[in-house]
Parts: sequence; structure tokens; C-alpha cells
Amino acid sequence: MNSNTEYARHWEQWSLYRAVTPKNIVILMIVFVLISFSAHNTGIDRAAIETGRAVLSAVGIGESQVLDGAVRFGGKAFPIQISKRTEVSRLESFDRNNLPLFAYVEKGKSREYDALTETWSIEESEFLVEPIGYLLKVLVKMWETIEMGFWGTFISIMISLPLGILASRNYTPHKLVYTFARGWLSFHRAMPELIIALFLVLMYGFGPIAGVLALAIHTSGVLGKFFADEIENAPPGPQLALGASGAGRLKVLRYSVFPHVLPAWIAYIQYIFERNIRTATVLGIVGAGGIGMELKGRWDLFDYDHVATILLVIFLTVVVLEYFSQKIRKKAL
Repeated sequence: MNSNTEYARHWEQWSLYRAVTPKNIVILMIVFVLISFSAHNTGIDRAAIETGRAVLSAVGIGESQVLDGAVRFGGKAFPIQISKRTEVSRLESFDRNNLPLFAYVEKGKSREYDALTETWSIEESEFLVEPIGYLLKVLVKMWETIEMGFWGTFISIMISLPLGILASRNYTPHKLVYTFARGWLSFHRAMPELIIALFLVLMYGFGPIAGVLALAIHTSGVLGKFFADEIENAPPGPQLALGASGAGRLKVLRYSVFPHVLPAWIAYIQYIFERNIRTATVLGIVGAGGIGMELKGRWDLFDYDHVATILLVIFLTVVVLEYFSQKIRKKAL
């Protein structure tokens, strides 16, 4: 009898964990219901259905709004537009003998709308054609966007570096300073760039400065948190050894913490810089400068061939920046 009791105790102690229990089944059912409601509210279920229809339509079964939209865009987007065609009568100080490089004048037809008679009229006109004129314009706008990303990142570092040090528990001078620094970084992080840019456009007017400051404010909250977390996670051994030798907190921070966290900081800054360039392309939608303003204008005019040119330039710019940033990071390490 005693041996049976001992055996039962050991069996209860070493019994396998049962994953399928009534409690777990009820929890899974509740989670499934909540996920189903969330998917319906966010349109995930509709997106899945429309995507399935698009796949079937691609192989000739039925019709799909998604596929039709993609085909309409693709049909107008390619070939991409790199030339620029401007009516000569709209150009000020036009000189036929001093045309831009590779440019030429050709005759064509222009359409004019008469608001009084509500009719269109077709007239013979001359046009200045610049074979790579639009591509050059996009490249100039893209360079402006890169500058926005650079200055947004630079100002962000200037803001986040001192706040990141004050927001680290082991180097803040006081708990109130720590709480204030963490709260300020969270406040910056909680404000999306697009919303900040809307207010800054009202203050500074249309142009890149609103975009630069919007990027700097938001990303300083992100970088500051990264900086503070890396300082707190630095190994304490070298810090204690240097402190025991008589070095002050600033020297310990300079010679023990910074060398350890620098590789991670470089990676964070690199990511923020690339992210700021991508985000700067969107800020132009609200008038905050950069290539986004050109993108929004062409999209509204349904000039999808121009839109494709802009998107291609953005993609190539991000790829090139990624290549060079990796080179810089390897040299820095």
C-alpha cells in the first residue's frame, strides 16, 4: 500500500504537461474571436478575399478590382518619363540660339480650355523638349530630400545624445532628471513626423525646413531611447575598474562606456538616416519640401509615368545609401 502511494506521488510529480486542456481551449476560442473581430475592423478579411480574386483573375478566372487597378497603373507607368516638354509660349526669356544641353524645339498641338464656352480648342504650338529634363528635375528634388534626411538626423543626434545620457539610470545626476529625460524622449517619440510637419508648415511656411525639424523632433526620441538603453546595458566591469583607479564619471563614460556602445550607436544612426530619407519623401505631401511634393502633384494629375520615375529614383537612392553606409560602418568599426 505504501509503495502504491509513493508511486502515485512520483507519477503526479513527473506527469507530462498537457497542452490541450479545457482552460486552454477556452482561451484559444476567445483569442480567435478577438482576432476575427480585429481582422474585420481593419479590413484584413476583405484584403484576403480581394487578393484571392486577383490571383484567380490573373489566371483567367473571374474579375478583380485589385488586378484591374494594378494593370491600369502599370499601363500608364511604363515606359517611365525622363524627358521634359514645355510650351515655348510659357517660357520667359526664351532664346532659340541658347538652348539647354541636348534640348531641341519641335512643333505640336496644344489643348486650351475656354471656361466661357466650356469647350476645348486645339492650336499649333512649339515645344521645348529636354530629353532628360524631367529626370534631372527629379534628381534635384531627390538631393533636397537627402539633405533633409541628413540635417534631420544631425539635429536629432544633437538633441538625443545629452538626453540619452541623462535618461540612463547609471549616469543620470538625479532620479527627477532621469524621469524628465525619459518623459521628454517619449513625448518626441509619440508625435508622428507627418503631424509635426503639419504644424511646422503653419509656422515656417512651405519648404524643407518644416520637414527637417519634423524629422529631427520625432527621431530624437527614438535615438535617445536607443542611446540610453545601450549605456545602461554596457558591461559594468570595465566601468568599476576605471572608477576604482580614480577616474570620474565623465572619464568612465568617455573611456569605458562610449567605446563599447559606439558600434551599436553607429548602426542606429545609420538606420535613422535611411529612415529619415524615406520619411522625407512622404512629408512633401503636406508641403514640407523634398521630392514628396513632386510625387503628390504628379499622382493627383494621374501622371503615372512621372510617378514611376520618382519611385525608381527613390529606390535607387536608398540602395546606394545602404551600400555607402555599410562601407562607412565597416571602416568605423
